[in-house]
Amino acid sequence: MSQGTRWIHYLKQLSSANVPAALIEKGQNRVIDASLTLIRERAKLKGELLRSLGGIKASTSLLGVPLGHNSSFLQGPAFAPPRIREAIWCGSTNSTTEEGKELNDPRVLTDVGDVPIQEIRDCGVDDDRLMNIISDSVKLVMEEDPLRPLVLGGDHSISFPVVRAVSEKLGGPLDILHLDAHPDIYDAFEGNKYSHASSFARIMEGGYARRLLQVGIRSITREGREQGKRFGVEQYEMRTYSRDRQILENLKLGEGVKGVYISLDVDCLDPAFAPGVSHIEPGGLSFRDVLNILHNLEADVVAADVVEFNPQRDTVDGMTAMVAAKLVRELTAKISK
Repeated sequence: MSQGTRWIHYLKQLSSANVPAALIEKGQNRVIDASLTLIRERAKLKGELLRSLGGIKASTSLLGVPLGHNSSFLQGPAFAPPRIREAIWCGSTNSTTEEGKELNDPRVLTDVGDVPIQEIRDCGVDDDRLMNIISDSVKLVMEEDPLRPLVLGGDHSISFPVVRAVSEKLGGPLDILHLDAHPDIYDAFEGNKYSHASSFARIMEGGYARRLLQVGIRSITREGREQGKRFGVEQYEMRTYSRDRQILENLKLGEGVKGVYISLDVDCLDPAFAPGVSHIEPGGLSFRDVLNILHNLEADVVAADVVEFNPQRDTVDGMTAMVAAKLVRELTAKISK
């Protein structure tokens, strides 16, 4: 049991021992307000800078959500955001994307920091409130035009509050391109409605997506297929990828909706390219497959996430961190205009 988990458990014991609930809630609210204030002010500063420069339609802003406790196996994705940032700016490569965007240019990429997930959980905040805090954080970024959030996970449970926030902020459903080895659409995996394996069930139930395309799937149960049919999900499995390649490398999404969201689980890649993930599933996409899908996509990408990188399973030289960083770089090029 982690220190944070022990503290939450102890808080619950205190609550049942006649410690005033209002006292605990007041303290929790102070921590939450302070957390949101930091993100608000950082986003405001970056937004003001970009607006003063002028001529920018959309600029990518990184927001870290280091959450790992909704993983069904390993919780290492909670440690991913700083490792991804470190790899983005690693001196071993330059700061230019394949399509020619310069990441050193603040008009292309800014960073508003992390939602302090563990510090908030240490105060005994439950997942219902935590998901709201994540949504509120994303909305704070989006309030500062022209910022568009690119969220660094974290496990895949974060996609639900992020997509919810983007949809609510823009005022309607999105088209979602979801690259993953798993459909993550269980109703409530192992009884947890916020499980990383259930995020897209929550998204579809909430009406936050018009179309959901899932690409790279190669670990799917009967429930995953049934849930896919229930919600009208377009599931593209790896066993038919050679047949589907022409479709997937020429996608046009977002017409008639508020924009396109991309959710990129690092385990969509074959483990030969990205071994540092919690759930190793052979037979996945190559890195170039993923880039071809992204580069050829015709869409107004309004937000995205990169999730499920687990630094605790990465190679000694940080290979998967570099892979995740390049995914972030190429997504940035897709978002920023």
